[in-house]
Amino acid sequence: MQDLSSMPGAHTADNGVHPASAAVKASLEADADAVAALPAEFIQRHRVLPVKMGGGVIVIATAAPGNQRVIQDIRLLTGLEVEEQTVDGAELLEKIAQSCQVTVEQMIDNLEPAAAGAAPEKSAHDIEVMANEPTVVNLVNLIISTALRERASDIHLLPFEETLQLRYRVDGLLQEKPPPPKNLHAALVSRIKIMADMNIAERFMPQDGHIQINHRGARVDIRVGTMPTIYGESLVMRLLEKNARLLTPMELGLDQERSDMMARLVEKPHGLFLATGPTGSGKTTTLYSILQGIYAPEKKIVTIEDPVEYELAGVAQIPVRPSRNFTFANGLRSILRQDPDVIMVGEIRDSETAEIAIRAALTGHQVFSTLHTNDSTGAVTRLVDMGVETFLISSSLEGVLAQRLVRRICPLCKVAAPVPKIISDKLHAMGARRVEGVFYQGGGCEECRDTGYRGRVGIFELLVIGPELRELILLKRSNAEIKAVAQKTMMTMHEDAMLKASQGITSLEEIVRVSSGDLLE
Repeated sequence: MQDLSSMPGAHTADNGVHPASAAVKASLEADADAVAALPAEFIQRHRVLPVKMGGGVIVIATAAPGNQRVIQDIRLLTGLEVEEQTVDGAELLEKIAQSCQVTVEQMIDNLEPAAAGAAPEKSAHDIEVMANEPTVVNLVNLIISTALRERASDIHLLPFEETLQLRYRVDGLLQEKPPPPKNLHAALVSRIKIMADMNIAERFMPQDGHIQINHRGARVDIRVGTMPTIYGESLVMRLLEKNARLLTPMELGLDQERSDMMARLVEKPHGLFLATGPTGSGKTTTLYSILQGIYAPEKKIVTIEDPVEYELAGVAQIPVRPSRNFTFANGLRSILRQDPDVIMVGEIRDSETAEIAIRAALTGHQVFSTLHTNDSTGAVTRLVDMGVETFLISSSLEGVLAQRLVRRICPLCKVAAPVPKIISDKLHAMGARRVEGVFYQGGGCEECRDTGYRGRVGIFELLVIGPELRELILLKRSNAEIKAVAQKTMMTMHEDAMLKASQGITSLEEIVRVSSGDLLE
């Protein structure tokens, strides 16, 4: 596991473990006078932070204690004796950035002006050398630590002819950051590839990699993907905090009534339950929440995922490996020989996986999976399109939870506001009924970085497959007919979204942003 403070030349303990991994957890409160005692450039270069002075002693926070040369330099610069305090490396890096007012923007601005120009093609060896230079290492570390501090889920590095674009995805939306120098593109990508144990010499084929780091005492997994473009490699890093607490269905956004209804569905001894929605709508998180809720020592729960995003205590989690022909279908067959009670299949992508999952649900197993559909009733149509017989769907399917994610209004700057006519017109155009009542929006504050939003919440529709719907599925009725019957007793996603807007949880503008015509039908 890597630490964001690691870099070439950093000291390691005799056992090969970086001292930061065994650091004593300390609260880093740096006195301004102490910080001013050392030059900012010295603090940043040597990764040391003065925290207090007094009695002829200066206390230095460091993740790698025992560097006598640095200690001697501090004595000469301050005229004081040095006392070291060991702290977590990622926390130290973040505190140095705050104390010295170092941001990604400032670091990019401080790079040599010549760095912004075009650079001649470099060899693989030259790029590897650049990738290990302190400037590149520090910039990559700062980009990652800043993204984590800003609650970003993804980091995008995208090259164009004359610029290199840096973006963070926060609460589902991309935010553009000041661009790093274009001639550092290859070095930045190579540095990240080195961290992810990827092939830095291969620049013309897509690659996937994985980084594990410690950030402020939490383990963070970073999935790295590269893709060749006409101007060089595009790179995306997905940030997954492994120690994050899984939320309950109600914390995810389900109301009490539907949460209770879903609990009854998923407690059945067998059957198929699906979470549906587009990519990034939180389907897997919902299934994790369900598995956490039904876990008991007397149940054997096995998952097969691509990839494993969060670790669940007491659950056997298996990643698919397509390169070794270990697919969802092949893995599911093997899982059935492991005597499971509950199975989660990360995604049903093809008819083979669908049929095995459904037959498992018919032979005494609880099966959970995801599908890409626009609404809950579309799951039936999707399975039929995959070639699954309707009698199998009718017999096995117990429920479908369709969902989207909308941004929460920041509670610190939430204010009641009139509904803009353009928003009202858009809602009407998409089939919404008359918009009445009090609605809210975020005014923007420091806590939400002037966006008016902080965090996300789900909007849901829960389809329970009862006798009438089973009959319609068996008779191969259209999606429109199934939806008409289902909506007699089901709260739709549109109704849930409008309810959350009236409660001040989200805004009408956000509903319009994530909605499509089918959501508001």
